[in-house]
Amino acid sequence: MRSEKEMFDLILRVAQTEERIRAVFMNGSRANPLVVKDTYQDYDIVFVVTETESFLSDKSWVNVFGEIAVMQEPDSNDFGWGVSCDFSKSYGWLILFKDGNRIDLRIMTKEKSIEHYLSDSLTVPLFDKDNIFPQIPQSSDTDYWIKVPTRQMYDGCCNEFWWCLNNVAKGIKRDHIPYAMRMYTEVIHIQLDKMVEWYIAMNHGFSVSTGMWGKYYKKYLPQDLYDKYLKTYSDGSPENLWNAVFTACDLFRFLAQEVSGYLGCTYCITDDENMVKYITNVKNAAH
Repeated sequence: MRSEKEMFDLILRVAQTEERIRAVFMNGSRANPLVVKDTYQDYDIVFVVTETESFLSDKSWVNVFGEIAVMQEPDSNDFGWGVSCDFSKSYGWLILFKDGNRIDLRIMTKEKSIEHYLSDSLTVPLFDKDNIFPQIPQSSDTDYWIKVPTRQMYDGCCNEFWWCLNNVAKGIKRDHIPYAMRMYTEVIHIQLDKMVEWYIAMNHGFSVSTGMWGKYYKKYLPQDLYDKYLKTYSDGSPENLWNAVFTACDLFRFLAQEVSGYLGCTYCITDDENMVKYITNVKNAAH
């Protein structure tokens, strides 16, 4: 596997020797000084280019970065689903190489790149032939800090969590496991995750990021809560799914009461008690 130095040397060499590439900057985890480096980090790279057409007419130029194992072109995929994409301003490749390195590479015209450059606090300039990059603060994750919820956001989260449990309970009881699993993971568990994030953030002055899809929960949650959180996931067994649901209820209740105290609002204990009673009756019913 090529080292970080080898990868950056290659990226900069390509930029320096290619006249169409005028500047380079980096986003993502490698731009975050708080993230511990490891060999699995992507290289999130943006090439500022004079135009995109020539790069797209012969895409084999990306082979300069190494032997490709698997590649995705997300803009082409999105375009195939009817999403409006302006390839004349921006285009991206997600490339996994056979040596294990990965580059998430995007080309952008100058105007588009400056807009992107200024919109993300995790930005590090790497190379600039024409001095086009404006001054920006040192790279940080401030744009990704969890924000204080409004009372309406908190109430909505609680209501969605407790209300939709009736659908999960009926799905399990009817042995409609795919439906029950999707309702649980794609609706209810998302509300639990919101409460987890607010709980973590309130204990860090709302000056913290938990990473994409909670990848830093383990870092910020007390061990007992993290262990309990992991038990809110289930396999396809109805019994295990019931166990996960009731564990999620216990965890949500604790976190939501803690967050309500911080926000100075009232927790919906009536919804909680009534829905737990309902799903318990459904679970224990003969039919």
